[in-house]
Amino acid sequence: MTLHRIAFALLCLGMTGASLPKKGEPPITAQTQKSGGPIDPDQARLRFDSADLAFEVLPETQTLRGIATLSFTAKALLDRLVVDLDRNLPVDAITIDGVTLASTAWSNPEGKLSVTLPRAVPTGGKVTARIIYGGQPHVAVKAPWDDGMVWAKTPTGEPWFATTAEGSGCDLFWPCLDFPTGEPGVVTLHITVPKGLKAPSNGILLGVEELSDGRTTWNWRVKQPNTYGIALTVGPYEQVSGSYKSRYGNTIPLFYWYLPGEEEKARGLFAEFAPTLDFFESEIGPYPFSDEKLGVVETPHKGMEHQTINAYGNGYAKAPEGFDWLFHHEFAHEYFGNQMTVANWDDYWLHEGYASYMQPLYGRWREGNARYATMLAEQRKSIANLRPVISGKVRTEEEVYELAKGGPGQDIYYKGSWMLHTLRGLIGDRAFRSVTRLAVYGRIDPRPGNFTPRYTSTDAYERIVRRVTGKDYGWFFDVYLRHAALPDLIETRTARGLSLRWDAPGGRPFPMPVDVQSDGRVVHVPMTGGIGRLWVAKSAHIVIDPDAKLLRRSVAIERYQAWRDAEARRAKVAN
Repeated sequence: MTLHRIAFALLCLGMTGASLPKKGEPPITAQTQKSGGPIDPDQARLRFDSADLAFEVLPETQTLRGIATLSFTAKALLDRLVVDLDRNLPVDAITIDGVTLASTAWSNPEGKLSVTLPRAVPTGGKVTARIIYGGQPHVAVKAPWDDGMVWAKTPTGEPWFATTAEGSGCDLFWPCLDFPTGEPGVVTLHITVPKGLKAPSNGILLGVEELSDGRTTWNWRVKQPNTYGIALTVGPYEQVSGSYKSRYGNTIPLFYWYLPGEEEKARGLFAEFAPTLDFFESEIGPYPFSDEKLGVVETPHKGMEHQTINAYGNGYAKAPEGFDWLFHHEFAHEYFGNQMTVANWDDYWLHEGYASYMQPLYGRWREGNARYATMLAEQRKSIANLRPVISGKVRTEEEVYELAKGGPGQDIYYKGSWMLHTLRGLIGDRAFRSVTRLAVYGRIDPRPGNFTPRYTSTDAYERIVRRVTGKDYGWFFDVYLRHAALPDLIETRTARGLSLRWDAPGGRPFPMPVDVQSDGRVVHVPMTGGIGRLWVAKSAHIVIDPDAKLLRRSVAIERYQAWRDAEARRAKVAN
């Protein structure tokens, strides 16, 4: 520990005269920029058992110094260790199983640190690397939509900073396996911060050490965290805490860290924690991290689903639905993202679609169908249908979230949400709850202690639906996930009644049932083979899908979107 502190002190002295990086600096390589995608063959040989991460953050020089002790099990013969680490954080020293390596034993030209091992590690063998590194980490331009360190000041001028890493990944701050299945079994964090600052982080607080010069080291431990969910968040925080007695019989610790001077607003947000938990536990199942905490921390960026320490930066905004959508959305990711994680970014609609659908479903739970319909209608306006939701390939985060790189973009949020809404109407509430529970926990009877975080995929989700319902809904998922265009319901009114026909992309039959309201009476039309007929009087007033259960093409919305986009372009030119 003494050598650790000496290294930090030397770094601080060396950086005193250094200039501070601007937003987007220092630049990162294409390797560091991407997260996920095809897995490096050397990294595929590793099972990540544990990480012990010691950080010191120096806001005056915007410097990060770290000592990472990483333990792995070899799944195949290993002669080198490959981990991801931004080259802006150069390595000072590496030891392997206690043996100090010469500097020629490692290289990191593009952000993939390759270490030649002093001896080969056989299948099933263990290897532990201790990596000392540090420098000025990349500064985010507009977090959390891009990643890096966010340096800020509180309204009273005190240091306030945070990390965000979903897009580019954990390698911006620590040596890791930067793909979804690279989760370590356990991570222990030691975060040393200047006097007067606090460092709430993931998992359970093991203790706070006060150093002789007034700095403090905050020690945390978290089990099986999502790698981009490891978070450094530092500020002069105050804390409100409490506990929630779960309907499953256990007690869950609740914490919110906020900036000084905001106690009334903070307590207002904190009051949402318990009812939100009650909703999720009633609709989905037990809170996945009840033996750690439900934690939220105020950040100088909008938000992120950092496991058990969700980032919140919504400014305590008020909304007509009566709850904070950002807190709710990020909390939903504790279930859909942290407990249930997809192995491939291509399937991230399961994270974002479910997390987005939980808001209108919560509105329904609180106020009924009118609020549910209103919130879904607001989401519907944002569905773009420019790309299929999934590609069937192994993709990086950017290849999914960015339209410019061929991804579906925000459709993984809102189209995913509406698809789930339509699925729930199709298979019924009871089956939908069972499907969701199996997807999240891998079992229908979750209880605290009988499940752990798990990986899933779109294909696995389809199999769950088939298992629960006893029916093959491949036609449903093919249209909504694997094609960009929405199915179009063609209506033909004749003297003999009403004819309905689904025109679905891909040309396959789309047997989605349709409700038709005729003079106030609702008739359920099966649409076998994608075609349905209904006798109605010539004078009858017809409303198709009166409860808006179906995600389908809307000419009105397409015209609205075209007008909205044209107005935005016109305003941009005028300014």
